[in-house]
Amino acid sequence: MKNLKLMEAVCLNSEPVFDDCEEYEDGEDYSVVEHDNEKDSKKEYPQPTVGLEFGSFDEAYEFYNMYGKEQGFGIRVSNSWFRSKRKDRYRAKLSCSNAGFKKKSGANHPRPETRTGCPAMLVIKLVDSKRWRIVEVQLQHNHTVSPEIRRFYKSHKKMILAAEKQQELTPVTEVHTIKLYRTSIDAGFQEVEETDSQLPVDTSKHLELKEGDAHALYNYFCRMKLTNPNFFYLMDLNDEACLRNVFWADARSRAAFNYFSDAVAIDTTSLRNKYEIPLISFVGVNNHGQPVLLGCGFLGHDSVEYFVWMLKSWQTCMLGRHPQVILTDQLKPLQIAVSKVFPQARHCYCLSYIIQRVPEKLGGLKGYESMKAQLYKAVYNSLKITEFESSWGQMISQHGLKDNKWLQSLFEDREKWVPVYLKDISFMGIMPIKESESFGAFFDSYVHKHTSFKEFVDKYDLALQRRHLKEAMADMESRSSSFELKTKCKFELQLSRIFTKEIFRKFQTEVEGMYSCFNTRQVNINGPIMTFVVKERVDSEGSEKEIRQFEVLYETTQVEVRCICSLFNFKGYLCRHALNVLNYNGVEDIPSKYILPHWYKDYKRKFPVDSGLSHVDVNNPVELYNHLHIRVMQVVEEGAQSEEHYKAVLQELEALLNRFSLVDDNLIAL
Repeated sequence: MKNLKLMEAVCLNSEPVFDDCEEYEDGEDYSVVEHDNEKDSKKEYPQPTVGLEFGSFDEAYEFYNMYGKEQGFGIRVSNSWFRSKRKDRYRAKLSCSNAGFKKKSGANHPRPETRTGCPAMLVIKLVDSKRWRIVEVQLQHNHTVSPEIRRFYKSHKKMILAAEKQQELTPVTEVHTIKLYRTSIDAGFQEVEETDSQLPVDTSKHLELKEGDAHALYNYFCRMKLTNPNFFYLMDLNDEACLRNVFWADARSRAAFNYFSDAVAIDTTSLRNKYEIPLISFVGVNNHGQPVLLGCGFLGHDSVEYFVWMLKSWQTCMLGRHPQVILTDQLKPLQIAVSKVFPQARHCYCLSYIIQRVPEKLGGLKGYESMKAQLYKAVYNSLKITEFESSWGQMISQHGLKDNKWLQSLFEDREKWVPVYLKDISFMGIMPIKESESFGAFFDSYVHKHTSFKEFVDKYDLALQRRHLKEAMADMESRSSSFELKTKCKFELQLSRIFTKEIFRKFQTEVEGMYSCFNTRQVNINGPIMTFVVKERVDSEGSEKEIRQFEVLYETTQVEVRCICSLFNFKGYLCRHALNVLNYNGVEDIPSKYILPHWYKDYKRKFPVDSGLSHVDVNNPVELYNHLHIRVMQVVEEGAQSEEHYKAVLQELEALLNRFSLVDDNLIAL
């Protein structure tokens, strides 16, 4: 995408961004230009750091020049390296104007020496033939640099004159502009290709920021990057330098992705309900069955191009990995984008999103309550495809809904959202399959229709802190508490020692439900595969009970079991019907294949993730950082479990840091 600049963010509020820079002469001296009308005195620019990348030499020069202007010093190109044959510059040193000393002059009245041999500088290098990266930085000056006493050096002169000329040509209006630079820690982003979709693309669409919103976003990202080194964010600009899209993920979200990204819901509630902030969230389910944030962003327009940018940003943040299952709303542009970016994933529609629309779409029709009851029965109670399609047809016929466009579209897409069609997919508990279940928005109680960007940024940390606290409390309860057993079934005792408290409670309901099942009998045998029918009394309309029959397949040689209700694939633990068949056949322990590590109380400790960096390039600081960060997060998770763990981790970390100091001292001595 032409207008995508992948770099660290610098916020320029109320002046345009200039791409045309002056010619850079090696050995350029400085002169002072007084400028009294300084309107941007409160602006701050980030410090140059090793790893920052730029799209061109001019952009790198402009960045350092603007930083120098803010700090109160000029710059010049003190050295350049060129390829001998093509005269192409591939390396350069940008220095403070006071660097070095002037050549001695033979004149009778030479000018006094104004340079101080200042060491402040940065070295940039061309990488991949198209990007310039800072490879060396020295920030300290050997002379006074004062941002309070503003002087503009020769390197600033053209920038100021261009700004004044631009102000003469255009009226003064408040402009929310964000220019982007990126750190090499986020390397690996693939530019989004232009979509070949026939849907119209309006590249003029952008985020509608109010006064203070741009600064709030920028200040938050800067603060997070300083306090949270593995914090990741990307921004997307259009050709007029307006902000189109934003994506970000903090260190915990990036770490959580390594464990809880098998099935992910892309929450677009804010887009669907036309909230002031177009928030999009990537949400997984942790080992307590709680929603866990895997990244989020603001989408400037609900088009294929914008969704593709958001999904590719998320994919880049997660080092190119992808979920196995993706749940979304029925947004057509999002559906197309998912198929483009994650063609390997199973894409489904979230059932609860569809059910939430029933009152809106059908509430005004005659016989609504009866219609809704039939719809819910068809969706939630059907065990076979023929059963669902028969119930659906009866509802359509009885209520004269043949021409209802919404129901027509739902039936056409039925294989993407009706549970009876999705039994072969492992959802890890993220897909609601009962009328009483729903998948709420991660920021549900923190975002309403009129929440502004600035308000959301203020609430974001609070929302995450409360979620993290809830997860930490669940970890502690699962590890320290002994679970109350309600039956004498060995299955219950077995998993009470393994599962987290909340998941065990749900499994315990299935164990108790075994006693509502009866008349388990074998009805067929085909080699090692036996077919059983298990009867169960289930709640029906009113207070009555209905007897239903569930077919269960049991394979004797591999001890495999599968029930027609497919609770194991939907929720990740065996149902009461399968447990009955195992018990009927004398199986005393649940086979390990049906005890998913995802629900282990010590999952993150027992199953360290494959970071994808098993063969780390020791000469690549990005790979080293990512690999170490993933491993150290396991230590952090363990240390937060109890006071004893905390003290032990702290003691070991201090000892490790002391070892580093000794190594450094030995190197200096050598």
